[in-house]
Amino acid sequence: ISFNISRGDTVALIGQSGVGKSVLLKHLNGLLKPDSGEIWVDNILLNKISFNKLQDVRKKMAMVFQFGALFDSMTVEDNIILAIKSLTTLSDKNIPNRIDKSLDLVELNDVKHLMPAEISGGMKKRVGIARAIAINPEYILYDEPTTGLDPITTDRINQLIKKVSEKKKVTSIVVTHDMKTLKFVSNKVIMLHEGNIIFNNETEMLFKSDDKFIQYFVTGENK
Repeated sequence: ISFNISRGDTVALIGQSGVGKSVLLKHLNGLLKPDSGEIWVDNILLNKISFNKLQDVRKKMAMVFQFGALFDSMTVEDNIILAIKSLTTLSDKNIPNRIDKSLDLVELNDVKHLMPAEISGGMKKRVGIARAIAINPEYILYDEPTTGLDPITTDRINQLIKKVSEKKKVTSIVVTHDMKTLKFVSNKVIMLHEGNIIFNNETEMLFKSDDKFIQYFVTGENK
């Protein structure tokens, strides 16, 4: 597969379960290395750079995991502090303000002293987004951010992804199966099928495609 993502885009990455969407995300931040081919980020070839240089690239990226991926033994605040201290050079005196701003953006300022077990699944995902934006990334990778959420919480997460994208001017890649999420947050879509890209275009064009498989995937109806 081969594709480019432009700065400022919000790209939905779609396809059937097991097609390799999450694996592809892990290639983009260097957690996995390809057996062949090249991955470029900001004109830097990730395949062959040293670990230290890879860490410099990763500092521009944040990842929001499917189930929040918070450390259970740490408060919400400490989860965010860990990301800030690991990936930024922000001084200790400025960290509290950064945390408050990040939690304010996801409307969760009242949970920072709580443990992950004390908040809901939707809140955990919002904390995951707060942790991601706290490092001021240029890129955010979302791995199925609305999976398992009720419709109201899903809508809230969609609104949040769009707000972060527009307010922070970040480039976003969103792995999703949810057509409502795709329609609301993305301006472009890449669709994987059997190891190939079968669609790479603007979001609105996906719903106008006359490809039978794409229609089946989008509508859930095999006509």
